Amino acid sequence: MQAPKERIETLRRQLDRYNYEYYVLDAPTVPDAEYDRLFRELQELEAAHPSLVSSDSPTQRIGAPLTGAFAPVRHAQPMLSLNNAFDDDEIIAFDRRVRERLAQEALPADQLRYSAELKYDGLAVSLRYERGLLVQAATRGDGTTGEDITANIRTIRAIPLRLTGIAPPLIEVRGEVLLYRRDFERLNERQRAAGDKEFVNPRNAAAGSLRQLDPALTAQRPLRFFAYGLGEWAGVEPPDTHSALLDWLAKIGFPVGTQRACATDPQALLDFYRAMQQRRPGLPYDIDGVVYKVDQRDWYDALGYVARAPRFAIAHKFPAEEAMTRLVGIEVQVGRTGKLTPVARLQPVFVGGVTVTNATLHNEEEIHRKGLRIGDVVVVRRAGDVIPEVVRPVASDDDTPRVDFEMPRHCPVCGSAVEREEGEVDWRCVGGLYCGAQRKQALLHFAQRRAMDIDGLGEKIVDQLVEGQLVRTPADLYGLDAATLAQLDRMGEKSARNLVEAIDKSRRTTFARFLFALGIRHVGEEIARILAANYRDVEALIDEDWQALAERKAAVQKENVRRRSRGEPVEPVPLEGVGPEIVAALQHFLTEPHNRQVIAALRQVGIDWSEHEQAASQALTGRTFVVTGTLPSLSREQAQALIRSHGGTVAGSVSRKTDFVVAGEAAGSKLDRAHELGIPVIDEAGLLAMVA
Repeated sequence: MQAPKERIETLRRQLDRYNYEYYVLDAPTVPDAEYDRLFRELQELEAAHPSLVSSDSPTQRIGAPLTGAFAPVRHAQPMLSLNNAFDDDEIIAFDRRVRERLAQEALPADQLRYSAELKYDGLAVSLRYERGLLVQAATRGDGTTGEDITANIRTIRAIPLRLTGIAPPLIEVRGEVLLYRRDFERLNERQRAAGDKEFVNPRNAAAGSLRQLDPALTAQRPLRFFAYGLGEWAGVEPPDTHSALLDWLAKIGFPVGTQRACATDPQALLDFYRAMQQRRPGLPYDIDGVVYKVDQRDWYDALGYVARAPRFAIAHKFPAEEAMTRLVGIEVQVGRTGKLTPVARLQPVFVGGVTVTNATLHNEEEIHRKGLRIGDVVVVRRAGDVIPEVVRPVASDDDTPRVDFEMPRHCPVCGSAVEREEGEVDWRCVGGLYCGAQRKQALLHFAQRRAMDIDGLGEKIVDQLVEGQLVRTPADLYGLDAATLAQLDRMGEKSARNLVEAIDKSRRTTFARFLFALGIRHVGEEIARILAANYRDVEALIDEDWQALAERKAAVQKENVRRRSRGEPVEPVPLEGVGPEIVAALQHFLTEPHNRQVIAALRQVGIDWSEHEQAASQALTGRTFVVTGTLPSLSREQAQALIRSHGGTVAGSVSRKTDFVVAGEAAGSKLDRAHELGIPVIDEAGLLAMVA
């Protein structure tokens, strides 16, 4: 432990460095919460050792030194900061101090009222108007002297160049310049595209924008402004309450916050705080707390000031949304669709009102883009109920080993291979029929009506079968008996018998339904039908050389382009309608040994996929239909089944290969596309007439 004097000096050096990085370089290296923690520690040490307080301590000044890039502006009235409160007791104590001070000054404490508003996370500025015209704008600076940013402020459209309705000799309006979150994201997208450094957060971006030496660059940044108070004025009499002052500022042309209220007691202030904390994630801009001010402005002088803040106002800060901790490990979770997601394991840290030990890392590319390594000191962010995420690493000179992360090439749950399709960032386990993480989803898909059609096998039953380890793969369903099923919750003997009968009935199916039931990525009902029409059984699919097929398809398609240009007949394309991403998915799924084992087990329990759907007629053979809108008597699925039963093909989108669009009420964009391409449009009656 350091002696008090040494600790005070250490804290001052740290805070001075962080101030310089934040305010001068616009490149903060620690979260606000870490700065606040060190600042409060210094305040407490200086309060305990008053003889060690010095005029150059960060606690004795308001802001930061000038950058030297802009002309200095001395404020006619200091731009003070606010003291911070972090819990309910501090707000109750603030109210008590205000009332005690009012009693000392013989002011009616029973008439005390507070104004409550948001604490914007931006950059404080002062706007000076003479005869109604904007003549000067300045940053807060060190509270006494700021920087002249007039040329840059004039580019912000939210700030009036001329006041509305009044033109007094002098009025100085104070407020906050900030960036909306969506504008911040777009700005960083442009920074990335240009190969420039990204901004850390919206506040950092707003500060950097105001300090551009070329106002034309500032004009390209969509800065916003909210007014919240006055400095000096002459020749005009503003309202005598703060709440009325905000309304007045809006009337003369300034944006002011709409999320505000008045209160007469601490409980009402705390209610406002909690309401704003809940709304915080949905606001278009960042806030880091709320501000309470005594509403009666003519009481301000009587209530007075301390070294760096007024006694009549306080900032009630939200739990920190960002904090620093160490990344102690990275684990990979497998989702119910097979997606692999890296998750950060963290040293426990209190952030956003809760203790966080895990945070999302999204995907492998995101880890590499952020430059994260196991062992790094990192910034963790949690906003509202949003899942915590690791924002960035923080430079640290400790000797903790750092380890680079690589995504595993086999599923951590089942050991199957993992694959990433071209153009995608996510890795996926291909052991869909076998993988424990995907088990429930695989079973529900397998049993659905359009697949194996096992009536009665719903989500709650599947949950119990999986959690009770009664079923591991779809093949295990066919070993269940009524006695076992009857022991499940909400499953009587009759329901159990009915489910066993439904499972047994599903043994006989069509090859297309069976292929769809396997849950192969990208293989929907239509693709399953195409595959069933081209392969006699699943063994033929397993034996297919998918790489050679892909090359053959590409060669035929290339040759057909040449033939069309010469007016020559084209060759049939192998597996027409089955694109390269589907071919790749089939290859990954069918070459995985675990999936082959489950398919073999399904054959052993008597699944017979040799049946073929019998066409009612060939009336629609060779024709492609798209069904859109609401038909009078047929559901969309019924209309599609009708088309297929008469030899037609159903597509999901309208293209030049579409022969007919079957349109009902509220058909939408597909109907518009059909008209654009000149494709015939028929209604339900027209479809029925074609198959009559």
